[in-house]
This record gives sequence, C-alpha cells and structure tokens, in this order.
Amino acid sequence: MNSHIFPRHTKSNLPVASRGRGCYLYDSDGNAYFDASGGAAVSCLGHAHPTVIEALHAQLDALTYAHTSFFTSEPAEKLAHRLIANAPAGLERVYLVSGGSEAVEAALKLARQYFTENGSPERCKIIARRQSYHGNTLGALAAGGNQWRRAQFDPLLIDTHHISPCYAYRGQKTDETEYEYGQRVANELEQKILELGPETVMAFVAEPVVGATAGAVPPVEGYFKRIREICDQYGVLLVLDEVMCGMGRTGTLFACDQDNVAPDILCIAKGLGAGYQPIGATLCSGKIYSAIEKGSGFFQHGHTYLGHPMAAAAANAVLDVFFNQGVLERVTLMGAKLEARLEQAFGQHAHVGDIRGRGLFRGIEFVMDRNTKEPFDPVLGLAAKVKKTAQANGLLCYPMSGTIDGRRGDHILLAPPFIMQDKDLDVLIEKLVTTVDQVLR
Repeated sequence: MNSHIFPRHTKSNLPVASRGRGCYLYDSDGNAYFDASGGAAVSCLGHAHPTVIEALHAQLDALTYAHTSFFTSEPAEKLAHRLIANAPAGLERVYLVSGGSEAVEAALKLARQYFTENGSPERCKIIARRQSYHGNTLGALAAGGNQWRRAQFDPLLIDTHHISPCYAYRGQKTDETEYEYGQRVANELEQKILELGPETVMAFVAEPVVGATAGAVPPVEGYFKRIREICDQYGVLLVLDEVMCGMGRTGTLFACDQDNVAPDILCIAKGLGAGYQPIGATLCSGKIYSAIEKGSGFFQHGHTYLGHPMAAAAANAVLDVFFNQGVLERVTLMGAKLEARLEQAFGQHAHVGDIRGRGLFRGIEFVMDRNTKEPFDPVLGLAAKVKKTAQANGLLCYPMSGTIDGRRGDHILLAPPFIMQDKDLDVLIEKLVTTVDQVLR
C-alpha cells in the first residue's frame, strides 16, 4: 500500500509497529525490538502497563474532553496537586500542555509576561547554552543551542544568547578540578548578563542533565548552585527544562533535586505520560503566578488540548506506578547496574570516549582516538549507522551526531524502561556489544 504519511525522513522505509508489551515493541512482521531508548526517553513504564490502561479505560467512560476556558477537570486538578506536592520548593502552579515543546514555549511566554506585569517590560532577552535542545516550536528552537536543528530556520527565530555547556569531558582543563571547571562555565552566565545589561535579561534556560543534543551530560557538583546564585543576584528567572531528564529518569521525580536547586519555572513532559497520552506541564513559582493574578489576571497563551482529561488521567496513573510500586527506587538500582555493565563492556573500548549520565539515562560518546578525543569524520554518519545496525539486531537506541559543536561528534542515548529486569539488562548489553562490534570493527 502506498503511504500518504509525511515521514520524518522521506527516504526512510520504516517497519510498522503493531504492538508493545513490557520492554519490547513488535512490528507487523513479528520482529521484536528491545526498547532501550523509550522512543525519545518517553516509554518509561514500557508498553501495555495494566495500571495505566485501566485508568484510561475508566476515564474514557467518564469524560474525554472539556475545554479549559469553560471547565477544569478532576484528573487535571489531581495531577497538578500531586506534582506540586512533590516539586522543588517555591513551585506552586501547574500549566498543563500536550508535550515538551509546548511546555518550553509556555515557559518563555510566561517569563516574558511576568516581567511586563510587574513593570519591567525591558526584560526580554533569553540566555541558554550551546549544545542544548529545548523543543522544535520557534520559541523553544530559538532557546536551544542545537545548531543543526536551528540552521535553516534562523531567519524566523527570536534573538537569543548562548554560553558554554557544562560538559566536563570536553571542556575541563587539565589544571582545574571538576568543581573549578563548573564554576568557570557557570560564571559565563554572569559575564553574559553584564554584557547584555542586567535590566534586559529575563531568563536563563537549561537542562539539568543535557539530553539528545549532547547525550546525557550531567552537571558537575556546584554548577547549578552557582547558576542559581547568579540568577538571584540579577533578578533573572531560572527555567529548567526537564522534558527528557525529569519524571524519574535520573532516579528522582525531578532531576534538579539531585543538584539541590529550585527553578522559577520547570518544564516536564515525556515520562509524565510515559507514551500513553501526549502531555507536558510548565510549573511556576508562587511569585510568578501572583504577578499574573494581581495584574491582568490572564495568561495570554493557550492551546486547544491543554489540561486534557484523558492525558491527565494517564499521568496520574503513571505517578501511581511511580509512588505505589517502588519504581523510582528501581531506577537508581537498575541505573547503577546499567552503568557498571556499560563500563565493563565499553570502558576500555578503543572508540568509546565517555560513558555518562544518571539513573536510567545514559550516553555513550564515540571517538576515533581515546587519547586525543578526536571524533570520527562527520561524513561517516556514525551515530546513524549505530542506530540502523542496532535496530536490525532488535535493539532501539537514540543516536545523535554533532555532539561537540553541532557538526562533529557522535553519541547514542540509552533510556530504557524503569520496569527493566536483570534479564532485560543482559539483552540490552549483548545486543549493544554486537552492534558496536559490527559498526566499529
């Protein structure tokens, strides 16, 4: 049958996914694939989880849709309450959306409206980091530092400003400690604020653990503490993008908890709905909400499906599994096992430069030379070859090229389901070793 789908890549010829069970997806030919990346770190509970399916059936019988200009809904209210009850200190309100890009877009508009409402309309500039990704809508794309994704759309993007990432493998000097390195790159934020004029800067946007663009890069100790200090000193809002790294992926519900930092605005998605429904959320502080409430009283933003009852019901069921079935504790346990197995398999591999991440969020960076950290020639398309070979071997992993600067460097991202067992870990490692051997032999 000729397809009328507009695919991500017009030259692709993809298998048809027909069903999912546990950690596996199956295509229409009966081939099984171990889902080691959860799509894009989405399917954190695997596929066909009975708790979530039961909750969706029940919600389908009760209420499927009610527009938020007319009604709120019980699932949405319950979800917001539970998120805030577990959120970093100071976050008090939840704006429900349908995905990560929407969450970041809402965060940027909310930051801007906050300053217009409180009498500082000159604050309009955004600072983010190079080698970051914050979404594909135009505002989120402008905030991101992924040059490959930005390039052809540059004329459409708002002017944003970028500083160095916290990427110790590539950026730390031989004569400085990790802490000193973190402070140095964090202080670039202060330098950029002063360069732009403190009175003009509204927000700094960052991923606590960098996701797809750089491959599960965690911050060094003290980095975000210094970032928070700088934002406070100059009245800049700290926006943390946990769309990929949040919702238990790194071992805590909110990734920033591990760095003891609380943002002014926090974005989540992906694992919030675990793939069972499209949902995301933008959480904000009480002071931001109060500025809107006491000012115009109206956030000048909105989408048709925000606060969708079915999506909120799915997210509530996901949280039920997290909190009632010991799933988050398993992320830390299995994450440590995955780290150990990756180090055992690839720690001395001639073409593996770095193995990094937190919890069940791991990145492997490939290099031509371990000693010099020289990457492979971009024309080889190494990451894409790893993905294609892995899928042929029944393993799904998330590849990316341009790890270093948007052009050079290759890595893969691993984000397996939180429900993974030891036997599943054996499968993941076996298939990944086979794949890497085939591509890099």
